Amino acid sequence: MEQRETLGSRMGFILLSAGCAIGIGNVWKFPYITGQYGGGAFVLIYLFFLIIMGAPIMTMEFAIGRASRKSPLLSCKVLEKPGQKWHFHGYMAMAGNYLLMMFYTSVTGWMLYYFIQSALGRFENADTAQVTAAFPEMTSNPSVMVIFMIITVILGFLVCSMGVQKGVERITKIMMIALFLLIVVLAVHSLTLENGIEGLKFYLLPDFERMAEIGIGETIVAAMNQAFFTLSLGIGAMAIFGSYINKKRALFGESVRVCVLDTFVAIFSGLIIFPACSSFGVAADSGPNLIFITLPNIFNHMAGGRLWGSLFFIFMAFAAFSTIIAVFENIISCSMDLTGASRKKAALINIVIMILLSLPCALGFNVLSDIQPFGAGSTIMDLEDFLVSNIILPIGSLIYLLFCVSKRGWGWKNFTEEANTGTGLKISGKLRFYMTYILPVIILFMFLIGIKDKFF
Repeated sequence: MEQRETLGSRMGFILLSAGCAIGIGNVWKFPYITGQYGGGAFVLIYLFFLIIMGAPIMTMEFAIGRASRKSPLLSCKVLEKPGQKWHFHGYMAMAGNYLLMMFYTSVTGWMLYYFIQSALGRFENADTAQVTAAFPEMTSNPSVMVIFMIITVILGFLVCSMGVQKGVERITKIMMIALFLLIVVLAVHSLTLENGIEGLKFYLLPDFERMAEIGIGETIVAAMNQAFFTLSLGIGAMAIFGSYINKKRALFGESVRVCVLDTFVAIFSGLIIFPACSSFGVAADSGPNLIFITLPNIFNHMAGGRLWGSLFFIFMAFAAFSTIIAVFENIISCSMDLTGASRKKAALINIVIMILLSLPCALGFNVLSDIQPFGAGSTIMDLEDFLVSNIILPIGSLIYLLFCVSKRGWGWKNFTEEANTGTGLKISGKLRFYMTYILPVIILFMFLIGIKDKFF
């Protein structure tokens, strides 16, 4: 039997896991909803839910991965008792990874395209209308959409084909360190802009009136949602890195560190966005508009805008690529477990599969724009995003959770023994009642809220 690859360092493990968690949502959603729901007050609620919801489930994924030493496809199969059916979740996890990448490859392609456009000075001296028009011009051009999606797929699998230490760990480390440096430089620059401090106050000073206007209940649900979905839990995206590490460190402490890094990037993204928006009198939007319309317009009016715009889009590309590499690693590992193929062969086969699976999203904005799954204006990407975020992630997380706490699964004793092996922060036995009876209800509640918001 072939020896399983391992990660070379603890730092590699934490940066890889953080890289998987840190994605586009940290930048295009977190700052906006923080501003909308009362600034610092929202951040406190978000952090509370990140620690009571995100960290325990991440610890479970790490523990399942480390105990089984397998990909998410086979991890439950190794740990379940004979005759049990928990391993069926492995197929759902694998499907979830593919589905997530079917649209994430296109979005990452957008970041690369905008970085190149920005570096070439495409937006210099362009007026607001021209900058605003650039995004629909890109999405309506099938060749641009498909070419940049293909570049993303090939680059991602190329890194993974080089192996866990030489490819995935080494490249992700470089990207994540560059990402942290870039985000600090961009944030410091934003804070020095005229009127930048006003934007900072709006963003981070707790505003309970603003929160009360929207409603305390709605704010809490928004914080829960963001805390849960920011970490990409439920599809084994974290379990895979657990399977590559040694038993020197207890896993709850490692989960908390990943949560801290994820939050650092989310909060610092707001430090870039709000002072800049405030300085130029622009409302901070959410989603693609913020990244591709609002911010390029702002960079355009800045001294050295071409440089700051290019740095911002390379930062965004790193944030997106760190997730791509992590999930592609998961896909390759599952494929190797499923077929027995070598790493390079699995990467080659998956390049073809992934390009074909990503075509509907890339073409959904142009050639296939008549397909509007959720009514006028919706795209194939909206459907794929909904299936991953609102169905597969919460259900997958619930299955991992029940597997770890239930006597009919792996069980609390086995889970905590694995999670608490090594030095560092451990899961206390006092959490058993909460994790067995309360946490599943919270996740079920979020699943139902997501369905209700979409259809009712």
